[in-house]
Amino acid sequence: MIIFLIVLLLLLLCVIAYQIQTKRTLYKQMVSIKDQLTEIVDEHARNPVLIVTENKEMAELLILLNKLIEQNREHSSQFIRTEQSMKRMLSNISHDLKTPLTVIAGYTELLKEQTTMSEEERNRIINQVNKKTDEITNLIHSFFDLAKLEAGDQNIPLDRVNLTEICKRNILMFYEMIEAKGLEVDIDLPSTPIYVLANEEALNRVLSNLLSNALRYGADGKVVGLHVSYDDTSVSFEIYDQGVGISETDQQKVFERMYTLEESRNKDFQGSGLGLTITKRLIEEMQGRISVYSKPYEKTSFICTLKREHD
Repeated sequence: MIIFLIVLLLLLLCVIAYQIQTKRTLYKQMVSIKDQLTEIVDEHARNPVLIVTENKEMAELLILLNKLIEQNREHSSQFIRTEQSMKRMLSNISHDLKTPLTVIAGYTELLKEQTTMSEEERNRIINQVNKKTDEITNLIHSFFDLAKLEAGDQNIPLDRVNLTEICKRNILMFYEMIEAKGLEVDIDLPSTPIYVLANEEALNRVLSNLLSNALRYGADGKVVGLHVSYDDTSVSFEIYDQGVGISETDQQKVFERMYTLEESRNKDFQGSGLGLTITKRLIEEMQGRISVYSKPYEKTSFICTLKREHD
């Protein structure tokens, strides 16, 4: 009986010792976690929280904690990118508004001072003022359109839309400009109507933006193309030119807010940087995707893919 009690006492002592050791280990692990989290918060360290443990619950907690830390890093990086993008956007908008406003102010001052100006010269100046006013109006409209798209305030109902007809209509809208620039047109459209899930107004704007870009920036290649291809589930349309092209670095950024091409495209035609961003948002609102490919003086193309709707 005494031996049994001694054995039992030893077992209890072992259990107590194990519990004490476990608590000490747990305490050390908690201190280590606290120190690592403090370093991450105070010093913006990028390392995950790491400890060696055989405790299943502690290991699962660490996995979830590191996932949360990684998500926070991603959100912080996204916030920084958005903040930088907004700063660039405001800077570009200020510049793009300042330039035409300065021209308008100069012309109006000239109209006030030059009382003996000929009717022809006066009309020329008024036309220039109207042109610059239109630039400001278009920029402001583009800015608010993008703001509404990103806020989800713009209703874009989707329906069955005849892509073939819309492509024909849009290429015809640019016919005079194409003729004036002496460009060759490469059009490959289906002979029968091909339908997509889209919004007609949004699709018109996408095609107009992409064709306008091709004519502005790629006219030196003397070719503008519009191709449509499809399979059972999707339809793609490609708009391309053979101009100077877009560098690989710029290809990663062309859809960002207010990103204007610096050296890869013609500086004489710098836009507001909103057109391609709006185009991408519209395509995404129509449950599609857009990509860019560029090889200088060979092919610079934007390819949009939408869901096919059958007859």
